[in-house]
Amino acid sequence: MADPAVEGKRLSRRFGRLALLGTLLVVAGLVGLVYTGVATLTSMILFGWLLLIGGIVGLLHAVESRGTNFFWLGVVVAALNIAAGVVVIHHPHGTAEALTMFAALLFLTGGLFRLVGSVVVRGPQFGWTLLQGAFGLLLGLLVLFDWPHSSLYVLGLFFSLALLFDGLGLIAIGVGGRRVVSMVSDQRASGELPGAPTGGHQNRSKS
Repeated sequence: MADPAVEGKRLSRRFGRLALLGTLLVVAGLVGLVYTGVATLTSMILFGWLLLIGGIVGLLHAVESRGTNFFWLGVVVAALNIAAGVVVIHHPHGTAEALTMFAALLFLTGGLFRLVGSVVVRGPQFGWTLLQGAFGLLLGLLVLFDWPHSSLYVLGLFFSLALLFDGLGLIAIGVGGRRVVSMVSDQRASGELPGAPTGGHQNRSKS
């Protein structure tokens, strides 16, 4: 049976690593918010490499499963991923422009559907849905009217915000986890938890 004190220290170190990783993500997110152009370019290059690596892994998996009914489908999907990854890596600015246009159209259509749906249905969340629809429509129009210049900062802004909020979540989990482990360890040491050794049991065992 593992020693509770050793296990507690091990858990505390793991939560500490989570908090450290969260701090690094927060710093990266803050830097990205300042330099959105660099963040956009970085996110596009990472996206391209993810497509390329995923395509290579998918191609290897398809080769291993040759002779099955899904062999050619796997090869086609892997080849498309590899081709898309190469294009994104070699043309990150053009890819950013295309994805920004796609994001603007998503905001427009999503905001429009929410606006129409909230007016037609008029449910209990009418005001909140109407506000969401208006915000999405306005955001889509702002991005679209400033395109292609908006492609220099929109994706980088979203990427940086994702890093920032993910980092804050990891910090909260890491700090909260370490606090819980510390509280449990203190209660075990003082004999307040069930099954923890108490002074009476120790004295009887000595006698």
